[in-house]
Amino acid sequence: MTELLVKTFVKNYENTEEAKVRTAYGVLASLVGIVCNLLLFAGKLTVGLVLHSVSVMADAFNNLSDAASSVIGFVGVKMAEKPADREHPFGHGRIEYIAALIVSFLVIEVGFTFLKNALAKIRTPEDLSFNLISMGILLASVAVKLWLSLFNKKLGRRVNSTVMQATAADALGDVVTTLATMGSILFFYFTNINIDGYVGLVVSLLVMWAGIGIAKDTLEPLIGQSVDPELYRKITDFVESYDGILGSHDLIVHNYGPTKSLASIHAEVPSDVDIETSHEIIDRIERDAVKKLGIFLVIHMDPVETEDAKVGALKQEVLKVLQELDPQLTLHDFRIVDGEKQINLIFDVVVPFSYGEKERPKLRKAIQEKVHALDSRFQCVITFDNAFMAET
Repeated sequence: MTELLVKTFVKNYENTEEAKVRTAYGVLASLVGIVCNLLLFAGKLTVGLVLHSVSVMADAFNNLSDAASSVIGFVGVKMAEKPADREHPFGHGRIEYIAALIVSFLVIEVGFTFLKNALAKIRTPEDLSFNLISMGILLASVAVKLWLSLFNKKLGRRVNSTVMQATAADALGDVVTTLATMGSILFFYFTNINIDGYVGLVVSLLVMWAGIGIAKDTLEPLIGQSVDPELYRKITDFVESYDGILGSHDLIVHNYGPTKSLASIHAEVPSDVDIETSHEIIDRIERDAVKKLGIFLVIHMDPVETEDAKVGALKQEVLKVLQELDPQLTLHDFRIVDGEKQINLIFDVVVPFSYGEKERPKLRKAIQEKVHALDSRFQCVITFDNAFMAET
């Protein structure tokens, strides 16, 4: 069913990197969610009115609120598609994260409401009634919601959509709560023991925890997160694959939506090559990055001494010192200022975030002592940089 819907309503469905295709997936998921929840609402409300069942009618309005969540997802996806303008030069892609955040709050709200009801039932237990029609409605609801959860989860993974992932978790929460209700009713029917409140308490906490997890995952790209190691290697390997580029460092990636990223990186070039030649290479890499990676890349050019054997040898000696202190340490922008009585070794050290403000002076002292032991004339001028790649 999922693939049939995708092939029918999404043009060029295999090109998931394209913004228009991705939007089409989001629209499809939202419309399917709206239709399914409205049908559940209409069916449950009709049966609830016929049977005079307050619980069934209450569940019907819960489906109506789920339809509203799908509407929020639809609006978020459509607004995220808007092109860049004067006020928003980087586009509107982050609106999708905001929509997912709203859905996560709705998931937490459902869990909190269920928690209040569960505590009330623990304080004042109510007799549970077994009704085949009501159980059939709940079972049908579970089947629809389970399919809806799997549908959104599959499409969400395919196009890397936080809104769809949040909607999938919301639908799965409904499945768990409904199954818990059915289980409590059946348990009471066969044993005459009422565990409805306690089961509801556990389920409500699980639903709220799921909502908090969605909110956390959604907030991270809004706040700013470390570069995924796979993406980090992909960009650095791409830059370093060009002739005339010796290495790279200081990669920073800014996320402006699931399909919009801006990045900056320092590329090392030979200092003895004409600057116009190196600049031409840099320009070509920036243009190719947009075409091949879909990333707007800004490159800072760092000249590196390659002909001076003394500089190269000293750099390797210092790098060896760093690796002895911590294998995670690396260096770049190494240069020397040679004097008769003192030789300044100037370089940047890339450290993990575990090295805070208290640890860095200790590390600086340890590096200086080890380097000074190589030659008493050596004095280190160190600048510490953070590694912006996520630690694994």
